[in-house]
Amino acid sequence: MLFNSLEFLLFLPIVFAAYWSLRSWKWQNVLVVVASYVFYGWWDWRFLLLISFTTVCSFLSGVWMDKLGTDTPRTRSYCKWISAGNIIINLSILGVFKYFNFFADSFADLMSAFGWNVDRITLKVILPVGISFYTFQALSYSIDVYKGKIKATTDVVAFFAYISFFPQLVAGPIERATNLLPQFLRAKTFDYQLAKDGARLILWGFFKKICVADNAAKAVDAIYGNIDGSNSTMLWIAAILFTFQIYGDFSGYSDIAIGTARLFGVRLLKNFNLPYISRDIAEFWRRWHISLNKWFIDYIYIPLGGSRVSKAKVLRNTFVIFLVSGLWHGANWTFILWGLYHALLFVPLILLGKNRKNMDVVAANTVFPSLKELLQIAGTFALAVIGWIIFRADNLTQLSQIVGKLLNPDCYGAYQGNIGGAAIVSIAILVTLEWFFRKEDCPLRIPSRYKAVRWAGYYFVAMYTILQYQVAQQFIYFQF
Repeated sequence: MLFNSLEFLLFLPIVFAAYWSLRSWKWQNVLVVVASYVFYGWWDWRFLLLISFTTVCSFLSGVWMDKLGTDTPRTRSYCKWISAGNIIINLSILGVFKYFNFFADSFADLMSAFGWNVDRITLKVILPVGISFYTFQALSYSIDVYKGKIKATTDVVAFFAYISFFPQLVAGPIERATNLLPQFLRAKTFDYQLAKDGARLILWGFFKKICVADNAAKAVDAIYGNIDGSNSTMLWIAAILFTFQIYGDFSGYSDIAIGTARLFGVRLLKNFNLPYISRDIAEFWRRWHISLNKWFIDYIYIPLGGSRVSKAKVLRNTFVIFLVSGLWHGANWTFILWGLYHALLFVPLILLGKNRKNMDVVAANTVFPSLKELLQIAGTFALAVIGWIIFRADNLTQLSQIVGKLLNPDCYGAYQGNIGGAAIVSIAILVTLEWFFRKEDCPLRIPSRYKAVRWAGYYFVAMYTILQYQVAQQFIYFQF
């Protein structure tokens, strides 16, 4: 079920009303699980078998480890193997559904390069929506139980709710059991202020998805659908528009997810923090897809030594997490190349010790940035745009065609096509509101002393979004 579908607009208020009519938090959890399985099974009921298996395996691994304990080297060793077994099972499922055909085709291509022809073995399977998200959420639980960061739960319904909670099930944020699971193990009371904040985020998320992302997608898809007939100017415009499209699409989903969770008294982690006003690429990655980046840092980067090793090893660790991040995004060499590109951008920052330089809010005490900050923001944005060119390409062949045109002066010319006034206006509204309200949790959170202005803003954004809505478009990150 899509957030931006009419079905969801009917589904949400029904579940919301039923949820708060129940007085027992345990029955509320039952409702969450049922609603989440309806929400996820709306695409294909067979997906439910897979997420159920992942949930059961992770739940049982936690119970088993808790029963054995880690008081002695022997039991700790057993728990280590139990955790490892659950990791292997879940990664194997992810590997078969998401990466088997990619590696099989890559192996066949490699053999062909050496003159050996091998039969291509491929599986005709549907990639389950959001499988990478809930798999990583399940893995973190098993690892954290083994490390003693959280006690294993024996409440199977609460655990099912943790894995399948419908607002963030399909495209995150990727939650940790330490944050989300305890919220399903205690009673909740309706918090009007929290729900109001949630409604504001939902409205802003819909604006970013429907007005920014979907409008930009029209021009982007038209240009990428005809690379041969597009000149370099058009390709650059498509790259810039896609930069806003993917941000509006993905962060819009996150806003709707976080806002919807707040309606149910659940607090999810922030997943985006204005990444396009970053002053260097390290700051960009502290602001983009925050939950995934923290997952990689905690479970891959730090175990490899993190930053408390030699610079050579820090560089190695950085390349590892970015290559894994690229592969996480999909079974395509363009994603791996995209990860490698960003890892290379970190090299000078790490060597100069400046990868943690910009930790504060940009232009913290002024309305506008200084010239230096403006140039830094523009430079970082340009680097992000180049990265998204790699990311958006369907394959390496198309990428080489695009890059060839961009580097060829003879391929430049006048823009031929229609960007769409709605896309330009929507992006302008997005940039303006996010800049001037950059210190707020949501750009629509206008200070209360401007009550009339605030409600006028809500009305304008809501009406503008409704007028822009046409047909529910799938979110980009559903494919990951």
